[in-house]
Amino acid sequence: MAFLTKILLVLPKALISIDFWKAFTDYVRIGGDNKAHQLTDSESLGQFLQTRASHVAQTSLYGYLRTRAGTRYPELFEDPGILLSINMAKWQIWLACLSDLTIYIGGLIHQRTNAKSDDICLVLSPVIDSILKETGIPDEASPEFRDTAESLKQRVANCDFSSIPDDEFAFIKSPEALFYWAPVADQLKNRDKEIVKNSVRFRWHEIRRSARKLLQAETLMGNTKPNFI
Repeated sequence: MAFLTKILLVLPKALISIDFWKAFTDYVRIGGDNKAHQLTDSESLGQFLQTRASHVAQTSLYGYLRTRAGTRYPELFEDPGILLSINMAKWQIWLACLSDLTIYIGGLIHQRTNAKSDDICLVLSPVIDSILKETGIPDEASPEFRDTAESLKQRVANCDFSSIPDDEFAFIKSPEALFYWAPVADQLKNRDKEIVKNSVRFRWHEIRRSARKLLQAETLMGNTKPNFI
């Protein structure tokens, strides 16, 4: 599954067709309840976190750029300087999406099992470590990538999962990351601020619904192993 995450984050949206996104959505079964995709162990959890974080990061960033650039959108990927900024942005936004979704899942686990935060961390942290190890430091990532990845791990390690409700509360990093990292002129971004952030929050609605349906918290807590890759 990690290879699909990398493909999604490497290909510019301008080169990805509608048919590709339909196939991708069918593949990860966003909103689906197929038993094969229920979150029952570290592998299924890792796949869910990777694909959904990639989906939100990709569609949020490229959707915003497409809206702002209009008919000139494909030209963004022909400018080396802009492309560099897009590449750095997509990896930072992906980390933020991965962070938010992991915290949300931890909150669901607590609500359904009443597990302690330390025990939930013992389940989530190895999965995050495996994802980040598999991803490594992408060549096109920003210099801040390593520090942001470390902040993600610390957020999970220090989280009081009993304080995470089943709503938008956990999703604070991804809207901020899109607003900060998107390579759009500051005067335009400031004008778009609330719209941009709300667009990211909206993209999480279906994924939260999917997580509620797929998460088998008791089974996950019992089956999760340190390495899923």
